[in-house]
Amino acid sequence: MRSILYTPILFSLASAATTSLDAWLASETAVALQGIKDNIGASGIYAESANSGVVIASPSTDDPDYYYTWTRDAALTAKCLIDLFRNGETSLLGVIEEYIDAQAYIQTVSNPSGDLSDGLGLGEPKFNVDETAYTGSWGRPQRDGPALRATALIDFGEWLIDNGYEEYAAEIVWPIVRNDLSYVAQYWNETGYDLWEEVDGSSFFTIVVQHRALVEGASFASSVGSSCSYCESQAPQILCYMQSFWLGTYIEANFDESSRSGKDVNTLLGTIHTFDPSAGCDDSTYQPCSSKALANHKVVVDSFRDLYTLNDDAAEGTACAIGRYPEDTYYDGNPWFLCTLAAAELLYDAVYQWNTVGEITIDSVSLAFFTDLYSDAATGTYSSSSDAFVAIVDAVTTYADGFMSIVQTHAMTNGSLSEQFDKDDGYQLSARDLTWSYAALITANNARNAIMPASWGETSASSVPATCYATSATGVYSTATDTAWPSTLTTGTATTTTSTASITTTTSTSTKSTSTTTSTTSTATATCTSVAVTFDLIATTEYGQNMFLSGSISALGDWNTDDAVALSAADYTSDDHLWFLTVDLPVGTSFEYKYILVESDGTVVWADGDNESYTVPTACEAVTVDDTWDS
Repeated sequence: MRSILYTPILFSLASAATTSLDAWLASETAVALQGIKDNIGASGIYAESANSGVVIASPSTDDPDYYYTWTRDAALTAKCLIDLFRNGETSLLGVIEEYIDAQAYIQTVSNPSGDLSDGLGLGEPKFNVDETAYTGSWGRPQRDGPALRATALIDFGEWLIDNGYEEYAAEIVWPIVRNDLSYVAQYWNETGYDLWEEVDGSSFFTIVVQHRALVEGASFASSVGSSCSYCESQAPQILCYMQSFWLGTYIEANFDESSRSGKDVNTLLGTIHTFDPSAGCDDSTYQPCSSKALANHKVVVDSFRDLYTLNDDAAEGTACAIGRYPEDTYYDGNPWFLCTLAAAELLYDAVYQWNTVGEITIDSVSLAFFTDLYSDAATGTYSSSSDAFVAIVDAVTTYADGFMSIVQTHAMTNGSLSEQFDKDDGYQLSARDLTWSYAALITANNARNAIMPASWGETSASSVPATCYATSATGVYSTATDTAWPSTLTTGTATTTTSTASITTTTSTSTKSTSTTTSTTSTATATCTSVAVTFDLIATTEYGQNMFLSGSISALGDWNTDDAVALSAADYTSDDHLWFLTVDLPVGTSFEYKYILVESDGTVVWADGDNESYTVPTACEAVTVDDTWDS
């Protein structure tokens, strides 16, 4: 896949041919993945001066300067990549290993928050891209980073264990994770800055991701032959404290001394990043399908309806552009891509949970949410066999798709996503190519397609203690020194089963009683839901002309020119007239396609000759199709 460059002629809000959401997402997910890769040092084109494995927030170095690595943003991005890897994107292995190596070192860097000896340095929010400490004034500490990093690394560590690499999970991953878990257990009950880096207090987002980290951390410790008593003692108390954020109609974002309403996408993000696909609609952990999470979704989303010009026609129950919180003044307060995507992802997660448990329960807390979408909504339980269940699921899915369509509308023609888009005219603002925006697009699309992450153990950690105690526990801090990955580490069993392709891999297995390692050849199954297909088209065009791809499948618009998928001219030069498009297509799909040229006035010109035909391979490898414009 190619890098998507910032090219001024592509800066438009809508293409000459409007692309359907399905078709747009098929190409945009590939753009987003490449956008993430471009922002990781040292091979990423926008992060060449960053150290290996360092995830930059954005290539923007001025107004605003985001050319740093944030522990939180990097961890959320790494979790996204690890989930993709576990679902067949095997090419991401090297990037994941480099990220883990970088975090092992960053944990040891003394900084204004402290150092590793007592864990305080782990609360430092951001570092320079060369892995040195950022010493300027900043909102510190930020206590969500260690928890999120632990969650990302545990995800990969569990994959290692599942595929016979227990020793590497124990020797490389666990020491890094143990530092972060120790930090969470010791400092969770102390205040810090929230994820927006503005409010010093107790943040809902921080607290819920800390709870998750300790729950899965205790299990992971056991899996690598260790223990985490401080995880086990503190997780229930964090869960107990989590209940205090519920205000009766919505979730309070922060306990602090500010004059804000407390309505904040902080709470939507907290819910989606602690979503467990194996969980029920538990209010105690604010699962997406829980009454509290849904009621909160309505209150938070509704708080933006009258705030932006873009939302003038957005009635309750319809999607609208979402910012961070209503009182936001950063860049004069605008919608954010990742916030709008979070509103969609929470709803997709809820739909998955309803389908899994086989029913929807509406109570007095959630009734207002459901009434907006289904006029016949009433308190009660609706089984999956009922017409009401089907109608509600359809309505909620349509609602979620509406948020995705807003992102589609305000994305650049080449798929680029910045941090914000203007509340009045919709043009992109602030930091360009924001890594978190790309990760949010991918995770929301996965949820839309019911491609779910692994369970983190919520079902055994949702019972609230009768009494809350303001406690803490001291863990273990030590430098993680082993970062020697085996050359045989390749792929393994994926977590979803749509279609499979068998591959041969060399797996290292260890026997703990003798501490010996043997190599054995085994057959692993890499599960691919789709394959990234790049269409390279050589076509000589003039300014104002755009190339599109139309085809016989929904991802290519079903031959409807209004839904054709735009190609990018990011690599077009006077010597190389290249247009290209990368689309994620279901494995084994056979289809016909044809290119079209759209003039500046909207006139559509089809390529001459017969339709082209193609069948998507079943192997988990990206492929390229080379074509030349014929007209």
